[in-house]
Amino acid sequence: MERTLAQTAAQLGLTRPKLIALMREKGLLKGNLPADPKRDKAYLRVKDSPWYDEKYGLQYSQSTRVKQAGIRWLAEQLDIDLPAIPADRRDVA
Repeated sequence: MERTLAQTAAQLGLTRPKLIALMREKGLLKGNLPADPKRDKAYLRVKDSPWYDEKYGLQYSQSTRVKQAGIRWLAEQLDIDLPAIPADRRDVA
């Protein structure tokens, strides 16, 4: 499962702008895209989103997605304590 930066920020207890600022400060983002996509490919990826505009033709945008393994990795990189994961009580007899 992949998350947007906004979804990742919420999971880490931050706002999206704060997460982006911290990631830039640590050299993990350049603009809003991964600074070193090859190094961080296990944790971050660039999502390409093409769309058609009547006036300008085919347009492209890119955004950063955080992979499942990237949540804990980001928390470690940014020195953030992850919120505790609630226990799953469905298996309790």
